[in-house]
Amino acid sequence: MTVTDLILLHPPSIFRFRELPCFLGPVSDVIPSTAVFEGYPIGFMTLSEYLTGHGIEVRIVNLALKMLRDPSFDAENFTAGLSARAFGIDLHWLPHVDGCLCLAEQLKRQHPKVPVIVGGLSATYFRDELMREYPAIDFVLCGDSTEEPLRLLMEAIRNGGGFGQVPNLVWRDNGRVVDNGISWHPDTLDHVRYDYSHIFRMLVRYRDPVGYLPYVNWLEHPVLAVFTCRGCLHDCSTCGGSSSAFSTNCTRSKPAFRSPALLVEDIAVIAGYTGAPIMIIGDLLQTGSGYAEAFFSAIRRHRITNELAFEFFNPPSQHFVELLNNSVENFNAELSPESHDLRVRSAFGKNYDNRELEASLDALVASNCKRIDLFLMVGLPFQDYASVMQSVAWCGELLERYGRSGKLLPMIAPLAPFVDPGSRIFQTPEAMGYRLFYRTLGEHRRAMLMPSWKQRLNYETNWMSRDEIVAATYDSAAAMIHLKESHGLVSKTAAGEIKDHIVRARRVVELLDTAGPISPELAREIHQLNGLDTLCGKHELDWRIIGKRYHLFRCITALLRDRI
Repeated sequence: MTVTDLILLHPPSIFRFRELPCFLGPVSDVIPSTAVFEGYPIGFMTLSEYLTGHGIEVRIVNLALKMLRDPSFDAENFTAGLSARAFGIDLHWLPHVDGCLCLAEQLKRQHPKVPVIVGGLSATYFRDELMREYPAIDFVLCGDSTEEPLRLLMEAIRNGGGFGQVPNLVWRDNGRVVDNGISWHPDTLDHVRYDYSHIFRMLVRYRDPVGYLPYVNWLEHPVLAVFTCRGCLHDCSTCGGSSSAFSTNCTRSKPAFRSPALLVEDIAVIAGYTGAPIMIIGDLLQTGSGYAEAFFSAIRRHRITNELAFEFFNPPSQHFVELLNNSVENFNAELSPESHDLRVRSAFGKNYDNRELEASLDALVASNCKRIDLFLMVGLPFQDYASVMQSVAWCGELLERYGRSGKLLPMIAPLAPFVDPGSRIFQTPEAMGYRLFYRTLGEHRRAMLMPSWKQRLNYETNWMSRDEIVAATYDSAAAMIHLKESHGLVSKTAAGEIKDHIVRARRVVELLDTAGPISPELAREIHQLNGLDTLCGKHELDWRIIGKRYHLFRCITALLRDRI
Protein backbone atom coordinates (compact mmCIF):
# COMPACT_ATOMS: atom_id res chain seq x y z
CA MET A 1 0.00 0.00 0.00
CA THR A 2 1.31 3.44 -0.97
CA VAL A 3 1.82 5.73 2.01
CA THR A 4 0.82 9.36 1.41
CA ASP A 5 2.85 11.86 3.41
CA LEU A 6 -0.15 13.92 4.57
CA ILE A 7 -3.90 13.41 4.27
CA LEU A 8 -5.97 16.52 4.94
CA LEU A 9 -9.49 15.60 6.07
CA HIS A 10 -12.50 17.90 6.32
CA PRO A 11 -15.12 16.65 8.79
CA PRO A 12 -18.81 17.54 9.00
CA SER A 13 -19.86 19.99 11.68
CA ILE A 14 -21.52 17.18 13.67
CA PHE A 15 -19.77 13.89 13.06
CA ARG A 16 -22.87 11.74 13.53
CA PHE A 17 -25.24 14.14 11.75
CA ARG A 18 -26.82 11.24 9.85
CA GLU A 19 -27.98 9.53 13.03
CA LEU A 20 -28.45 12.19 15.69
CA PRO A 21 -31.78 14.10 15.69
CA CYS A 22 -30.13 17.52 15.84
CA PHE A 23 -32.12 20.26 14.13
CA LEU A 24 -29.35 22.23 12.44
CA GLY A 25 -31.51 25.26 11.68
CA PRO A 26 -30.92 28.21 9.35
CA VAL A 27 -27.16 28.47 9.89
CA SER A 28 -26.10 28.14 6.24
CA ASP A 29 -29.04 29.36 4.16
CA VAL A 30 -27.09 32.27 2.66
CA ILE A 31 -23.88 30.37 1.84
CA PRO A 32 -23.37 27.62 -0.77
CA SER A 33 -22.76 24.70 1.61
CA THR A 34 -25.41 22.94 3.67
CA ALA A 35 -25.77 23.11 7.46
CA VAL A 36 -23.32 20.19 7.63
CA PHE A 37 -20.74 22.78 6.49
CA GLU A 38 -19.24 20.40 3.95
CA GLY A 39 -17.25 23.15 2.22
CA TYR A 40 -13.58 22.62 3.06
CA PRO A 41 -11.34 25.67 3.55
CA ILE A 42 -9.56 27.07 0.50
CA GLY A 43 -6.40 26.79 2.60
CA PHE A 44 -6.43 23.04 1.96
CA MET A 45 -5.64 23.80 -1.68
CA THR A 46 -2.81 26.23 -0.94
CA LEU A 47 -1.33 23.83 1.63
CA SER A 48 -1.52 20.93 -0.81
CA GLU A 49 -0.01 22.90 -3.70
CA TYR A 50 2.78 24.35 -1.53
CA LEU A 51 3.76 21.05 0.06
CA THR A 52 3.53 19.12 -3.21
CA GLY A 53 5.89 21.66 -4.75
CA HIS A 54 8.36 20.78 -1.99
CA GLY A 55 8.19 17.04 -2.59
CA ILE A 56 5.60 16.22 0.10
CA GLU A 57 2.67 14.16 -1.16
CA VAL A 58 -0.69 15.49 0.01
CA ARG A 59 -4.22 14.15 -0.43
CA ILE A 60 -7.43 16.06 0.36
CA VAL A 61 -10.49 14.14 1.55
CA ASN A 62 -13.78 15.98 1.95
CA LEU A 63 -15.14 13.45 4.41
CA ALA A 64 -18.19 15.58 5.16
CA LEU A 65 -19.23 15.55 1.51
CA LYS A 66 -18.72 11.80 1.20
CA MET A 67 -20.97 11.29 4.22
CA LEU A 68 -23.55 13.75 2.91
CA ARG A 69 -23.79 12.40 -0.64
CA ASP A 70 -23.92 8.71 0.20
CA PRO A 71 -26.02 7.54 3.19
CA SER A 72 -24.33 4.14 3.01
CA PHE A 73 -20.79 5.55 3.08
CA ASP A 74 -18.96 4.11 6.10
CA ALA A 75 -16.63 6.81 7.39
CA GLU A 76 -15.07 4.54 9.99
CA ASN A 77 -14.13 1.84 7.48
CA PHE A 78 -12.87 4.50 5.09
CA THR A 79 -10.50 6.15 7.57
CA ALA A 80 -9.34 2.76 8.84
CA GLY A 81 -8.10 2.02 5.33
CA LEU A 82 -6.08 5.22 4.97
CA SER A 83 -2.30 5.14 5.10
CA ALA A 84 -0.33 8.29 5.81
CA ARG A 85 2.66 9.68 7.69
CA ALA A 86 0.33 12.28 9.23
CA PHE A 87 -3.30 13.34 9.24
CA GLY A 88 -4.42 16.97 9.16
CA ILE A 89 -7.87 18.22 10.24
CA ASP A 90 -9.25 21.73 9.93
CA LEU A 91 -10.81 23.50 12.88
CA HIS A 92 -11.12 26.87 11.23
CA TRP A 93 -14.64 27.94 12.16
CA LEU A 94 -16.01 26.77 15.50
CA PRO A 95 -19.11 24.89 14.22
CA HIS A 96 -16.71 22.10 13.18
CA VAL A 97 -15.65 21.42 16.76
CA ASP A 98 -17.52 18.12 17.18
CA GLY A 99 -16.57 16.85 13.74
CA CYS A 100 -12.92 17.73 14.23
CA LEU A 101 -12.59 16.12 17.64
CA CYS A 102 -14.57 13.00 16.74
CA LEU A 103 -12.48 12.50 13.62
CA ALA A 104 -9.24 13.02 15.54
CA GLU A 105 -10.30 10.45 18.14
CA GLN A 106 -11.33 7.97 15.45
CA LEU A 107 -8.07 8.34 13.56
CA LYS A 108 -6.02 7.93 16.73
CA ARG A 109 -7.88 4.72 17.64
CA GLN A 110 -7.28 3.32 14.17
CA HIS A 111 -3.75 4.63 13.59
CA PRO A 112 -2.25 5.17 17.07
CA LYS A 113 1.28 5.84 15.78
CA VAL A 114 0.29 8.37 13.11
CA PRO A 115 0.38 12.00 14.32
CA VAL A 116 -2.80 14.07 14.07
CA ILE A 117 -2.39 17.78 13.22
CA VAL A 118 -5.13 20.39 13.71
CA GLY A 119 -5.09 23.94 12.38
CA GLY A 120 -7.30 26.95 11.68
CA LEU A 121 -8.47 30.09 13.48
CA SER A 122 -10.55 28.25 16.10
CA ALA A 123 -7.77 25.72 16.67
CA THR A 124 -5.41 28.65 17.20
CA TYR A 125 -7.72 30.28 19.73
CA PHE A 126 -8.28 27.07 21.71
CA ARG A 127 -4.77 25.63 21.25
CA ASP A 128 -4.09 25.29 24.99
CA GLU A 129 -7.33 23.42 25.63
CA LEU A 130 -6.82 21.21 22.59
CA MET A 131 -3.43 20.05 23.80
CA ARG A 132 -4.46 19.81 27.44
CA GLU A 133 -7.77 17.97 27.07
CA TYR A 134 -7.58 15.99 23.82
CA PRO A 135 -4.71 13.46 23.66
CA ALA A 136 -5.79 12.30 20.19
CA ILE A 137 -4.35 15.58 18.85
CA ASP A 138 -0.56 15.60 18.62
CA PHE A 139 0.10 19.00 17.07
CA VAL A 140 -1.72 22.32 16.66
CA LEU A 141 -0.44 24.61 13.91
CA CYS A 142 -1.44 28.17 14.73
CA GLY A 143 -1.95 31.33 12.74
CA ASP A 144 -3.43 32.20 9.38
CA SER A 145 -0.54 31.17 7.10
CA THR A 146 0.75 27.70 7.86
CA GLU A 147 2.11 26.55 4.49
CA GLU A 148 5.77 26.89 5.50
CA PRO A 149 5.29 25.81 9.16
CA LEU A 150 3.47 22.70 7.92
CA ARG A 151 6.32 21.92 5.53
CA LEU A 152 8.81 22.18 8.40
CA LEU A 153 6.56 20.05 10.63
CA MET A 154 6.31 17.32 7.99
CA GLU A 155 10.10 17.31 7.70
CA ALA A 156 10.38 17.00 11.49
CA ILE A 157 7.90 14.10 11.47
CA ARG A 158 9.96 12.39 8.75
CA ASN A 159 13.15 12.95 10.77
CA GLY A 160 11.61 11.91 14.08
CA GLY A 161 12.34 15.18 15.92
CA GLY A 162 13.20 18.85 15.79
CA PHE A 163 9.69 20.06 16.65
CA GLY A 164 11.04 22.90 18.75
CA GLN A 165 12.28 24.59 15.57
CA VAL A 166 8.87 24.69 13.84
CA PRO A 167 7.24 28.13 14.07
CA ASN A 168 3.58 28.44 15.09
CA LEU A 169 3.57 24.91 16.53
CA VAL A 170 2.11 23.69 19.82
CA TRP A 171 3.24 20.17 20.71
CA ARG A 172 4.05 17.81 23.56
CA ASP A 173 7.55 17.04 24.77
CA ASN A 174 7.30 13.96 27.00
CA GLY A 175 3.84 15.02 28.11
CA ARG A 176 4.73 18.68 28.62
CA VAL A 177 2.88 21.10 26.33
CA VAL A 178 5.28 23.34 24.42
CA ASP A 179 4.11 26.45 22.55
CA ASN A 180 6.71 27.63 20.06
CA GLY A 181 4.88 30.94 19.58
CA ILE A 182 3.34 32.43 16.44
CA SER A 183 6.28 33.96 14.63
CA TRP A 184 5.38 33.06 11.04
CA HIS A 185 2.94 35.59 9.59
CA PRO A 186 4.11 36.67 6.12
CA ASP A 187 3.75 40.32 5.15
CA THR A 188 2.24 39.46 1.76
CA LEU A 189 0.07 36.71 0.30
CA ASP A 190 2.33 36.27 -2.72
CA HIS A 191 4.05 33.12 -1.45
CA VAL A 192 1.05 30.85 -2.16
CA ARG A 193 -0.72 29.84 -5.37
CA TYR A 194 -4.45 29.57 -5.92
CA ASP A 195 -3.95 27.00 -8.65
CA TYR A 196 -7.12 24.97 -9.14
CA SER A 197 -5.45 22.84 -11.81
CA HIS A 198 -3.52 21.31 -8.91
CA ILE A 199 -6.84 20.06 -7.49
CA PHE A 200 -7.80 18.58 -10.88
CA ARG A 201 -4.52 16.66 -11.06
CA MET A 202 -4.75 15.44 -7.49
CA LEU A 203 -8.27 14.06 -7.88
CA VAL A 204 -6.98 11.97 -10.82
CA ARG A 205 -3.95 10.80 -8.86
CA TYR A 206 -6.09 9.59 -5.96
CA ARG A 207 -9.09 8.61 -8.12
CA ASP A 208 -11.36 10.42 -5.69
CA PRO A 209 -13.40 13.20 -7.33
CA VAL A 210 -15.92 13.40 -4.46
CA GLY A 211 -13.09 13.87 -1.97
CA TYR A 212 -12.01 17.02 -3.78
CA LEU A 213 -15.40 18.64 -4.46
CA PRO A 214 -15.88 21.90 -2.52
CA TYR A 215 -19.56 21.45 -1.62
CA VAL A 216 -22.53 19.26 -2.42
CA ASN A 217 -23.91 20.87 -5.60
CA TRP A 218 -20.67 22.32 -6.90
CA LEU A 219 -20.73 20.37 -10.17
CA GLU A 220 -24.06 21.97 -11.09
CA HIS A 221 -23.17 25.46 -9.83
CA PRO A 222 -19.39 25.74 -9.57
CA VAL A 223 -18.19 28.87 -7.82
CA LEU A 224 -14.47 29.34 -7.21
CA ALA A 225 -12.77 31.96 -5.08
CA VAL A 226 -9.64 34.04 -5.01
CA PHE A 227 -8.38 35.94 -1.99
CA THR A 228 -7.12 39.50 -1.81
CA CYS A 229 -5.65 39.05 1.67
CA ARG A 230 -5.38 37.19 4.94
CA GLY A 231 -6.38 39.35 7.86
CA CYS A 232 -8.62 42.40 7.76
CA LEU A 233 -8.50 46.14 8.35
CA HIS A 234 -12.10 46.18 9.63
CA ASP A 235 -13.23 45.22 13.10
CA CYS A 236 -16.76 43.79 12.93
CA SER A 237 -17.73 42.94 16.48
CA THR A 238 -18.77 39.29 16.04
CA CYS A 239 -16.18 38.20 13.47
CA GLY A 240 -13.27 35.88 14.23
CA GLY A 241 -11.58 37.21 11.11
CA SER A 242 -11.68 40.86 12.20
CA SER A 243 -8.62 43.04 12.74
CA SER A 244 -8.71 42.73 16.56
CA ALA A 245 -9.30 38.97 16.36
CA PHE A 246 -6.31 38.52 14.05
CA SER A 247 -4.21 40.67 16.35
CA THR A 248 -5.22 38.74 19.48
CA ASN A 249 -5.36 35.28 17.99
CA CYS A 250 -2.72 35.26 15.27
CA THR A 251 -0.43 38.10 16.44
CA ARG A 252 -1.00 39.70 13.03
CA SER A 253 -0.69 43.48 13.20
CA LYS A 254 -1.78 44.10 9.62
CA PRO A 255 -3.30 42.06 6.77
CA ALA A 256 -1.14 40.27 4.23
CA PHE A 257 -2.34 41.31 0.77
CA ARG A 258 -1.92 39.47 -2.50
CA SER A 259 -0.48 41.64 -5.27
CA PRO A 260 -3.11 42.83 -7.78
CA ALA A 261 -1.15 41.25 -10.65
CA LEU A 262 -1.17 37.81 -9.00
CA LEU A 263 -4.84 38.20 -8.08
CA VAL A 264 -5.70 38.82 -11.72
CA GLU A 265 -3.51 35.88 -12.74
CA ASP A 266 -5.50 33.66 -10.34
CA ILE A 267 -8.74 34.81 -11.97
CA ALA A 268 -7.41 34.27 -15.50
CA VAL A 269 -6.30 30.72 -14.66
CA ILE A 270 -9.77 29.86 -13.32
CA ALA A 271 -11.45 31.42 -16.37
CA GLY A 272 -9.35 29.10 -18.52
CA TYR A 273 -11.13 26.09 -17.04
CA THR A 274 -14.70 27.27 -16.47
CA GLY A 275 -17.27 29.90 -17.34
CA ALA A 276 -18.57 29.78 -13.78
CA PRO A 277 -18.64 32.76 -11.39
CA ILE A 278 -15.52 33.73 -9.47
CA MET A 279 -15.79 35.24 -5.99
CA ILE A 280 -13.16 37.81 -5.01
CA ILE A 281 -12.87 37.53 -1.24
CA GLY A 282 -11.85 40.74 0.51
CA ASP A 283 -12.74 44.30 -0.43
CA LEU A 284 -10.43 45.71 -3.11
CA LEU A 285 -10.76 49.10 -1.41
CA GLN A 286 -9.37 48.02 1.99
CA THR A 287 -5.98 49.59 1.30
CA GLY A 288 -7.29 52.55 -0.68
CA SER A 289 -7.91 53.18 -4.35
CA GLY A 290 -4.35 52.40 -5.49
CA TYR A 291 -4.73 48.64 -5.02
CA ALA A 292 -8.07 48.58 -6.87
CA GLU A 293 -6.73 50.71 -9.73
CA ALA A 294 -3.75 48.36 -10.15
CA PHE A 295 -6.16 45.40 -10.17
CA PHE A 296 -8.33 47.00 -12.87
CA SER A 297 -5.30 47.97 -14.94
CA ALA A 298 -4.18 44.33 -14.91
CA ILE A 299 -7.58 42.76 -15.56
CA ARG A 300 -8.27 44.96 -18.56
CA ARG A 301 -5.45 43.11 -20.32
CA HIS A 302 -7.48 39.89 -20.10
CA ARG A 303 -10.81 39.10 -21.66
CA ILE A 304 -12.54 37.65 -18.61
CA THR A 305 -16.19 36.98 -19.36
CA ASN A 306 -16.98 35.06 -16.14
CA GLU A 307 -19.15 36.89 -13.66
CA LEU A 308 -16.85 38.29 -10.98
CA ALA A 309 -18.44 38.82 -7.58
CA PHE A 310 -16.94 41.65 -5.53
CA GLU A 311 -17.60 42.10 -1.83
CA PHE A 312 -17.58 45.59 -0.35
CA PHE A 313 -17.14 46.32 3.35
CA ASN A 314 -18.21 49.92 2.71
CA PRO A 315 -20.41 51.16 -0.16
CA PRO A 316 -18.29 51.86 -3.25
CA SER A 317 -18.38 55.38 -4.65
CA GLN A 318 -19.87 56.29 -8.02
CA HIS A 319 -16.34 56.88 -9.34
CA PHE A 320 -15.25 53.41 -8.25
CA VAL A 321 -18.33 51.78 -9.77
CA GLU A 322 -17.62 53.55 -13.07
CA LEU A 323 -14.03 52.29 -12.96
CA LEU A 324 -15.27 48.77 -12.22
CA ASN A 325 -17.87 49.03 -14.99
CA ASN A 326 -15.21 50.07 -17.53
CA SER A 327 -12.81 47.32 -16.50
CA VAL A 328 -14.89 44.17 -15.95
CA GLU A 329 -17.36 42.78 -18.45
CA ASN A 330 -19.69 40.95 -16.02
CA PHE A 331 -19.82 41.55 -12.29
CA ASN A 332 -21.93 41.25 -9.16
CA ALA A 333 -21.70 43.15 -5.88
CA GLU A 334 -22.12 41.99 -2.30
CA LEU A 335 -22.81 44.45 0.52
CA SER A 336 -23.62 43.66 4.14
CA PRO A 337 -25.14 46.67 5.91
CA GLU A 338 -26.42 44.19 8.56
CA SER A 339 -29.26 46.53 9.62
CA HIS A 340 -31.17 49.61 8.49
CA ASP A 341 -30.50 51.11 11.93
CA LEU A 342 -27.33 53.21 12.00
CA ARG A 343 -26.83 52.65 15.73
CA VAL A 344 -26.93 48.86 15.25
CA ARG A 345 -24.70 49.03 12.20
CA SER A 346 -22.15 51.25 13.92
CA ALA A 347 -22.04 49.07 17.05
CA PHE A 348 -21.41 46.09 14.80
CA GLY A 349 -18.43 47.91 13.29
CA LYS A 350 -19.66 49.50 10.07
CA ASN A 351 -19.75 53.28 9.97
CA TYR A 352 -21.69 54.52 6.99
CA ASP A 353 -25.22 55.87 6.67
CA ASN A 354 -28.08 54.88 4.40
CA ARG A 355 -27.54 57.84 2.09
CA GLU A 356 -24.06 56.53 1.27
CA LEU A 357 -25.46 53.06 0.71
CA GLU A 358 -28.27 54.29 -1.53
CA ALA A 359 -25.88 56.43 -3.56
CA SER A 360 -23.83 53.31 -4.13
CA LEU A 361 -26.93 51.32 -5.09
CA ASP A 362 -27.85 54.09 -7.55
CA ALA A 363 -24.47 53.73 -9.22
CA LEU A 364 -24.52 49.92 -9.25
CA VAL A 365 -28.04 49.73 -10.65
CA ALA A 366 -27.12 52.19 -13.41
CA SER A 367 -24.01 50.16 -14.27
CA ASN A 368 -23.63 46.79 -15.98
CA CYS A 369 -23.67 45.10 -12.57
CA LYS A 370 -25.81 41.99 -12.95
CA ARG A 371 -26.82 41.50 -9.32
CA ILE A 372 -26.51 43.20 -5.94
CA ASP A 373 -26.74 40.94 -2.90
CA LEU A 374 -27.69 42.80 0.29
CA PHE A 375 -27.15 40.89 3.54
CA LEU A 376 -28.82 41.65 6.87
CA MET A 377 -28.30 39.89 10.19
CA VAL A 378 -30.31 39.00 13.33
CA GLY A 379 -28.65 39.08 16.76
CA LEU A 380 -26.67 42.33 16.72
CA PRO A 381 -25.91 44.96 19.40
CA PHE A 382 -28.84 47.32 20.17
CA GLN A 383 -31.07 45.27 17.87
CA ASP A 384 -34.46 44.19 19.21
CA TYR A 385 -37.30 42.32 17.50
CA ALA A 386 -38.91 45.53 16.19
CA SER A 387 -35.60 46.67 14.73
CA VAL A 388 -35.23 43.39 12.81
CA MET A 389 -38.68 43.75 11.29
CA GLN A 390 -38.00 47.41 10.45
CA SER A 391 -34.92 46.27 8.54
CA VAL A 392 -37.14 44.07 6.38
CA ALA A 393 -39.52 46.99 5.83
CA TRP A 394 -36.51 49.08 4.75
CA CYS A 395 -35.66 46.38 2.22
CA GLY A 396 -39.20 46.78 0.92
CA GLU A 397 -38.53 50.48 0.39
CA LEU A 398 -35.31 49.66 -1.47
CA LEU A 399 -37.14 47.17 -3.67
CA GLU A 400 -39.77 49.79 -4.46
CA ARG A 401 -36.94 52.04 -5.60
CA TYR A 402 -34.68 49.51 -7.34
CA GLY A 403 -36.85 46.45 -7.79
CA ARG A 404 -37.71 47.04 -11.44
CA SER A 405 -34.03 46.59 -12.34
CA GLY A 406 -34.23 43.00 -11.10
CA LYS A 407 -30.74 43.43 -9.67
CA LEU A 408 -31.28 43.91 -5.94
CA LEU A 409 -31.61 40.74 -3.85
CA PRO A 410 -31.90 41.27 -0.06
CA MET A 411 -31.34 38.38 2.37
CA ILE A 412 -31.56 38.05 6.13
CA ALA A 413 -30.09 35.38 8.41
CA PRO A 414 -29.25 34.93 12.09
CA LEU A 415 -25.85 35.22 13.70
CA ALA A 416 -25.69 31.49 14.35
CA PRO A 417 -24.70 29.23 15.85
CA PHE A 418 -21.81 31.03 17.57
CA VAL A 419 -20.27 34.43 18.14
CA ASP A 420 -16.73 33.77 16.86
CA PRO A 421 -13.94 33.22 19.38
CA GLY A 422 -11.47 36.09 19.32
CA SER A 423 -14.07 38.63 18.21
CA ARG A 424 -14.68 41.75 20.30
CA ILE A 425 -17.99 40.44 21.60
CA PHE A 426 -16.54 37.05 22.49
CA GLN A 427 -13.69 38.72 24.37
CA THR A 428 -15.80 41.28 26.27
CA PRO A 429 -19.45 40.18 25.99
CA GLU A 430 -20.90 42.03 28.98
CA ALA A 431 -19.41 45.35 27.89
CA MET A 432 -21.17 44.97 24.55
CA GLY A 433 -24.53 43.83 25.92
CA TYR A 434 -24.10 40.08 25.37
CA ARG A 435 -24.32 37.03 27.58
CA LEU A 436 -22.32 33.99 26.44
CA PHE A 437 -23.57 30.55 27.43
CA TYR A 438 -20.45 28.69 26.27
CA ARG A 439 -16.82 29.74 26.51
CA THR A 440 -14.62 26.63 26.34
CA LEU A 441 -14.06 24.30 23.41
CA GLY A 442 -15.69 21.46 25.32
CA GLU A 443 -18.78 23.54 26.03
CA HIS A 444 -19.13 24.44 22.36
CA ARG A 445 -18.74 20.80 21.39
CA ARG A 446 -21.57 19.81 23.73
CA ALA A 447 -23.64 22.70 22.38
CA MET A 448 -23.29 21.41 18.82
CA LEU A 449 -25.00 18.20 19.95
CA MET A 450 -28.02 20.00 21.42
CA PRO A 451 -31.30 18.99 19.75
CA SER A 452 -32.28 22.51 18.62
CA TRP A 453 -30.38 25.30 16.91
CA LYS A 454 -31.87 27.65 19.49
CA GLN A 455 -30.17 25.70 22.29
CA ARG A 456 -26.98 25.72 20.21
CA LEU A 457 -26.74 29.53 20.12
CA ASN A 458 -23.84 30.54 22.35
CA TYR A 459 -25.30 33.95 23.17
CA GLU A 460 -28.24 36.18 23.86
CA THR A 461 -28.26 39.97 24.09
CA ASN A 462 -29.64 42.70 26.33
CA TRP A 463 -32.16 43.37 23.56
CA MET A 464 -33.19 39.82 22.56
CA SER A 465 -33.32 36.47 24.32
CA ARG A 466 -32.62 33.30 22.38
CA ASP A 467 -36.39 32.81 22.03
CA GLU A 468 -36.70 36.29 20.52
CA ILE A 469 -33.74 35.72 18.20
CA VAL A 470 -35.43 32.59 16.85
CA ALA A 471 -38.80 34.38 16.49
CA ALA A 472 -37.18 37.36 14.77
CA THR A 473 -35.29 35.02 12.43
CA TYR A 474 -38.38 33.20 11.20
CA ASP A 475 -40.68 36.24 11.16
CA SER A 476 -38.18 38.34 9.20
CA ALA A 477 -37.51 35.48 6.78
CA ALA A 478 -41.25 35.04 6.13
CA ALA A 479 -41.65 38.79 5.58
CA MET A 480 -38.59 38.91 3.31
CA ILE A 481 -39.77 36.02 1.13
CA HIS A 482 -43.15 37.75 0.79
CA LEU A 483 -41.38 40.91 -0.37
CA LYS A 484 -39.31 39.02 -2.93
CA GLU A 485 -42.38 37.21 -4.20
CA SER A 486 -44.31 40.47 -4.60
CA HIS A 487 -41.42 41.98 -6.59
CA GLY A 488 -41.05 38.96 -8.82
CA LEU A 489 -37.66 37.89 -7.44
CA VAL A 490 -38.95 34.42 -6.53
CA SER A 491 -41.90 32.50 -7.89
CA LYS A 492 -45.13 31.98 -5.98
CA THR A 493 -44.37 28.25 -5.82
CA ALA A 494 -40.84 28.75 -4.46
CA ALA A 495 -42.07 31.33 -1.94
CA GLY A 496 -44.82 28.97 -0.82
CA GLU A 497 -42.31 26.19 -0.20
CA ILE A 498 -40.11 28.43 1.96
CA LYS A 499 -43.11 29.66 3.95
CA ASP A 500 -44.16 26.05 4.57
CA HIS A 501 -40.64 25.16 5.70
CA ILE A 502 -40.66 28.09 8.14
CA VAL A 503 -43.93 26.87 9.69
CA ARG A 504 -42.52 23.36 10.06
CA ALA A 505 -39.22 24.66 11.48
CA ARG A 506 -41.00 26.77 14.11
CA ARG A 507 -42.99 23.74 15.18
CA VAL A 508 -39.85 21.63 15.55
CA VAL A 509 -38.15 24.27 17.70
CA GLU A 510 -41.24 24.42 19.93
CA LEU A 511 -41.39 20.63 20.29
CA LEU A 512 -37.68 20.43 21.12
CA ASP A 513 -38.21 22.90 23.96
CA THR A 514 -40.18 20.24 25.84
CA ALA A 515 -38.39 17.95 28.25
CA GLY A 516 -39.73 14.73 26.70
CA PRO A 517 -37.74 12.29 24.53
CA ILE A 518 -37.61 12.82 20.79
CA SER A 519 -40.16 10.58 19.10
CA PRO A 520 -39.35 8.70 15.87
CA GLU A 521 -41.81 10.96 14.03
CA LEU A 522 -40.08 14.11 15.29
CA ALA A 523 -36.66 12.66 14.45
CA ARG A 524 -37.82 12.02 10.87
CA GLU A 525 -39.13 15.58 10.60
CA ILE A 526 -35.80 16.94 11.89
CA HIS A 527 -33.81 14.99 9.31
CA GLN A 528 -36.16 16.11 6.53
CA LEU A 529 -35.92 19.77 7.54
CA ASN A 530 -32.13 19.54 7.75
CA GLY A 531 -32.17 18.94 4.00
CA LEU A 532 -34.48 21.85 3.19
CA ASP A 533 -34.04 25.62 2.78
CA THR A 534 -35.81 27.46 5.59
CA LEU A 535 -34.96 31.15 5.04
CA CYS A 536 -34.44 31.45 1.30
CA GLY A 537 -33.92 29.11 -1.61
CA LYS A 538 -30.36 28.00 -2.35
CA HIS A 539 -31.07 28.82 -5.99
CA GLU A 540 -31.17 32.49 -4.97
CA LEU A 541 -27.43 32.26 -4.36
CA ASP A 542 -26.67 31.01 -7.87
CA TRP A 543 -24.85 33.47 -10.10
CA ARG A 544 -24.87 33.13 -13.88
CA ILE A 545 -22.61 30.70 -15.69
CA ILE A 546 -21.50 32.43 -18.88
CA GLY A 547 -20.74 30.09 -21.75
CA LYS A 548 -19.57 26.61 -20.90
CA ARG A 549 -19.65 25.33 -17.34
CA TYR A 550 -16.34 23.58 -18.00
CA HIS A 551 -13.82 24.10 -20.80
CA LEU A 552 -13.30 20.38 -21.23
CA PHE A 553 -10.21 20.43 -23.43
CA ARG A 554 -8.33 22.66 -20.99
CA CYS A 555 -9.54 20.62 -18.02
CA ILE A 556 -8.33 17.39 -19.65
CA THR A 557 -5.01 19.02 -20.50
CA ALA A 558 -4.61 20.03 -16.84
CA LEU A 559 -5.47 16.51 -15.71
CA LEU A 560 -2.84 14.97 -17.97
CA ARG A 561 -0.15 17.58 -17.32
CA ASP A 562 3.05 16.14 -15.86
CA ARG A 563 1.52 12.67 -16.26
CA ILE A 564 0.59 12.48 -12.60
